[in-house]
Amino acid sequence: MSHQTGIQASGSVKDIFVGARNGQYRLLKIVIDNEQLVVGSSRQPVGSWEKDYDSFVLPLLEDKQPCYILYRLDSQNAQGYEWIFIAWSPDHSPVRQKMLYAATRATLKKEFGGGHIKDEVFGTVQDDVSLNGYKKYLISQSSPAPLTAAEEELRQIKINEVQADVGVDTKHQTLQGVAFPIAKEAIQALEKLKNKKLNYVQLQIDMKNETIVLANTLDTELKDLPKRVPKDAARYHFFLYKHTHEGDYLESIIFIYSMPGYTCSIRERMLYSSCKSPLLEIVETQLWMHIVRKIEIDNGDELTADFLYEEVHPKQHAYKQSFAKPKGPAGKRGIRRLIRGPAETETPSD
Repeated sequence: MSHQTGIQASGSVKDIFVGARNGQYRLLKIVIDNEQLVVGSSRQPVGSWEKDYDSFVLPLLEDKQPCYILYRLDSQNAQGYEWIFIAWSPDHSPVRQKMLYAATRATLKKEFGGGHIKDEVFGTVQDDVSLNGYKKYLISQSSPAPLTAAEEELRQIKINEVQADVGVDTKHQTLQGVAFPIAKEAIQALEKLKNKKLNYVQLQIDMKNETIVLANTLDTELKDLPKRVPKDAARYHFFLYKHTHEGDYLESIIFIYSMPGYTCSIRERMLYSSCKSPLLEIVETQLWMHIVRKIEIDNGDELTADFLYEEVHPKQHAYKQSFAKPKGPAGKRGIRRLIRGPAETETPSD
């Protein structure tokens, strides 16, 4: 399960997507307006895709406003024309806008049709997404020395950011979202969980101060776990799952992201969705916590003993069993049905 921002394309935009996939447009600029995906600009082809590229794409990029650019190539695959998906998120745009666009990106790709997207390019400056930047990206995908390409430079920036010190003053951005600072009490609780001094840690986002704080560390057994999940608010849960598997006693840490559908505001869904991956990167790479399974749920009722066991130890199917037609009853096939003739049909009474 995945939880996006709830923002979707309108019916008119979906109609434009149909025409675009059929080759009607060279470029579509998609923006988020009034909690909907709308077409901000469009261009029809003039020359080849390379001749059109910079003159079409670069003038549409604003210094402080993220957007998406769908740019059509001249090549085709089995589904139709191939497209470049450009996620534009300039450095000086507001943090909330960056998070909103980062959390809605997968929705747009799904609405447009992922099979038509050949390449996906992320950019914070125009050089990243210019024609020259796109060609560097292509080189980086096949080059044995990827660190020389612009895309790998962006990945290195992400790695450096994740390796920053953790604390209440370390708010930073990554390519996958925004890493809010984690409160000292939350860090200490996670350390205790890693050392098995606690068996449950719940974290929440302080919306006003934009930090991740400790919600509770109640002693929690498996039977108690569903009751720890709020029905009207999102949360991050870390649970020490004690169980046996094939005769061995195991204590495994599970991460659970609970998001109760659309009872939460778009802002809350956006923040939790954007902060989840950076939080896990910090927990795994800096606190050295080994998380055996990451689960997303809508409500706590899903957290049964069977569900957790199958998530942690999924069944391995050695072979695919062919469908066996069930046998009929032994002996006679049962009582023969009687079919009345026309003369025997009862006439309904008035």
